[in-house]
Amino acid sequence: MRRDSRIRKSESNSISDKIIIYTLVGVTVLAIITFALLMYSKNINENVKNSTMSLEQMSDINSDEEDTQITGTEIGKSIEEAEKEIEEEPIVITKENKTTTEDTKKTENEVKKEETKNNTTNNSESQSAKQEKQQKELSFQKPVEGDIVREYAKDNLIYSETLKEWVTHLGIDIKAEKTTVVKAAEAGTVKSIKNDPRYGLTVVIEHENNFQTVYANLLTSEFVVEGEKIEKGQSIGTVGNTAVFEIADEPHLHFEILKDSLAVDPSIYIK
Repeated sequence: MRRDSRIRKSESNSISDKIIIYTLVGVTVLAIITFALLMYSKNINENVKNSTMSLEQMSDINSDEEDTQITGTEIGKSIEEAEKEIEEEPIVITKENKTTTEDTKKTENEVKKEETKNNTTNNSESQSAKQEKQQKELSFQKPVEGDIVREYAKDNLIYSETLKEWVTHLGIDIKAEKTTVVKAAEAGTVKSIKNDPRYGLTVVIEHENNFQTVYANLLTSEFVVEGEKIEKGQSIGTVGNTAVFEIADEPHLHFEILKDSLAVDPSIYIK
């Protein structure tokens, strides 16, 4: 009997322990479910709140856009009204404006007349300068009196008694006795005095307008020095017979004229 009661008591204790365990497990599960429900509810509230704020912000943005459109419309209307007022405003031409226009026209006419006058004056001066230049180009005088015994021959050949052959001749030979005074054909500056191996004692004078005159076959040149400014007709030397290339000829002055360093026919320029 005692043994049976012990067994029953043991079974009763085992059942009580199980009930306690199941109760604790159930309470724990319920607590977990409750905590989860609370957290879920909190998240839902926050989402709803954020959504509400977004709606409010969108409403504010829409309000700002409407204000901007209203303001832009008002400004546009103001500009259109101002342009319309400007177009409708009449243009009044006063007497003063008319007078100013007439004065401006008079001034322009005066300027044109002055320019025309200046151009006419410049043209006249230019023509005078050209005429003066031409006169100077044609004013060379004969350096010595005498006949021209050998002409200028640049394109045609002439026979040289000294060289015994046909040659060109870039000047003219003027017959004159020895010691005859040679004079400057035009005013200028003595460029050089030298003993040329072909033409003997030679004087070169520079003139205006890029002209040069050459006096060769001289006996003396004691009347001038290099660099000296001389006048037209001033004595520069005497006729001789020092030109090796023309030594077989009678005493004469070999005379050349150069324009821009090129030989030209002296007979064209000598007056």
